[in-house]
Amino acid sequence: MGKSGKKRKKKTIGYNHLGMFGISLIVLILILTLMAQSRDLKESLAGYETRAEALSQQIEEEQARTQEIEDLKQYMLTDEYAEQAAREKLGLVKENEIIFQEEK
Repeated sequence: MGKSGKKRKKKTIGYNHLGMFGISLIVLILILTLMAQSRDLKESLAGYETRAEALSQQIEEEQARTQEIEDLKQYMLTDEYAEQAAREKLGLVKENEIIFQEEK
């Protein structure tokens, strides 16, 4: 009986090593998978940050453009603009102005 008891103990120890190896292999695979996903997420984050910067720049440009349009709108409501438009588009002049024509 003494020998059979030792054999059983050795088999149990062998199964423990195999089980530990299997668990270690699964943990290693999980760690490698997580590392790959982490790398992909970092790349995606960098792309999103670049896009966010570009969109912020575009927002600033559009805000500046909006301000220019608002300024032009205010200018178009003035008498100065009406006079300038009449001169350019209709060729109107004031009574005391002299017009010089360009020779072609």
